Order: sequence, then C-alpha cells, then structure tokens
Amino acid sequence: MTRDGTPNAAAVGATKQSFAILEQLGEQEGCGVSELAESLSVSKSTVYNHLQTLRSLGYVVQDGDEYRLGLQFLGLGDRARQHHDLYHVAKPETDSLVEAVGERAQVMVEEDGTGIYVYQSLADQAVRTDSHIGTVVDLHATSVGKAYLAHLSDDRLDAVLDRITFHGQTPDTLTDPEALRTELDEVAERGYAFNDEERTVGMRAVGAPILSADDGRVLGAISVSGPTTRMNGTWYHEEVPEMVRQSAQIIGIRATYS
Repeated sequence: MTRDGTPNAAAVGATKQSFAILEQLGEQEGCGVSELAESLSVSKSTVYNHLQTLRSLGYVVQDGDEYRLGLQFLGLGDRARQHHDLYHVAKPETDSLVEAVGERAQVMVEEDGTGIYVYQSLADQAVRTDSHIGTVVDLHATSVGKAYLAHLSDDRLDAVLDRITFHGQTPDTLTDPEALRTELDEVAERGYAFNDEERTVGMRAVGAPILSADDGRVLGAISVSGPTTRMNGTWYHEEVPEMVRQSAQIIGIRATYS
C-alpha cells in the first residue's frame, strides 16, 4: 500500500516493515523489541532483525533494551529540504511575518496528496503543538492545505482529492468532499483560507497560497496559527489574512525570479 492506502504491486515487504518500525520509533522517546512487536503485530525476531540492520547503518541507536532514531536522519532531512527551492525564498519572509503577528507561521508544500511543513517560525508567545518542520498534515484539515487545494487546476484537484482520506481530526474537521469543494470555491475567490479548530482544538489558522508570479501556478502555501483566545474578531478575520496574503505574494515573486 502507498501512503494514501492504494495498492502498490512493486512494494517491498521488508522495506515497508523497516519504515513501519522507524515511524513507530519516531512517535516514541524509546521502544523495546516487545513493545514494537506488539504495536506492529509482527514477531519479536522480525523486529529485532530489522533493528539490528538499521542500527548497523546508523539510523537507529540502542540504549540498553530500548531503541530510538539516530541523529543520522537529521542529515537526510536537511538535505531533502535544502533541495526544495521554496524553503530558501520563504524563510526570511516567514520570519518577518512572525515578527508582525507575534504567533507561529509555517510554509507547506504538497507531496503525494499530503502537506509537509518545510519551514516553521515561532514568536516567543507562540503556542507549540505537535507541528514542526517535517510534519505531515492533512490538506483538508489545515488552512495551508485548503489554500493550496483551492488554486489547483480542476484535473489536478480531482487527482489530489482522490488520494485524501477524509477522517476527522476534531469535531470541526470537514470530512465531506463536496462540502470541501464548496469551501475551496470561497477560498479561491477571497485568496485565503481559515482553519477554525479543524486540526487542533483551541487553535485557529489563516493560510494563503504561494503562487508563481509568471503563470499563477501554486507552489505551496503559508499560514499563521494561534490560540482561539488571540485569533478572533477583526484581527483573525481581516488583519491577519491580509498580512498572510501579502507574505505569500512576496514569496511567490521571489520564488519566480530568484
């Protein structure tokens, strides 16, 4: 199966198992063989063999009876991000946006039907959640995701929506594809999207698409997020959207002509 759950005849079982173990380790501070075997429903010998192979390659570190991800992943992740042009042009403008709003901002690109944060910047008072650089987010449950989707061509939008699993992350998450399409039409018209506690209860966000300045192609999206206690009223509905939209426009120009 691929990331979105579709069958893949070329998938290699052993590789999938190794990555399942790595993803499980990524969610924990440390795991033992028995814990991993139970959570993944595989034998302890299978888990042990995979762990020893990954340890020999430097991607897993053993500490007593527990295993954790090795720091070698930092190098891979940074190289992957460095190869993405949008990261370089978006970073300074995102930092400036954070200074202006005093919250948290993130830049997202789409890959295989999901959103991935390639950059994030936080003000001192910003509320930290589970999101960080490298976080994979559902496009239908985030303002960056909806801003991105709203500016795809019809054919591309259909293809991406077919890959999305519409599960609810909070009681306010849109899980009906047709309802999402209706909202995307509104987002496309006004130029920005809202996330009203749709991914995390108690948090709101405003996102805008990053568009190529020459052909209008959507490159990614940027958003500002903060607690509902501060993201409300005119500030949330008018002032922040305008600042986010302007930052997205600047990034799009720099991405096109740099």
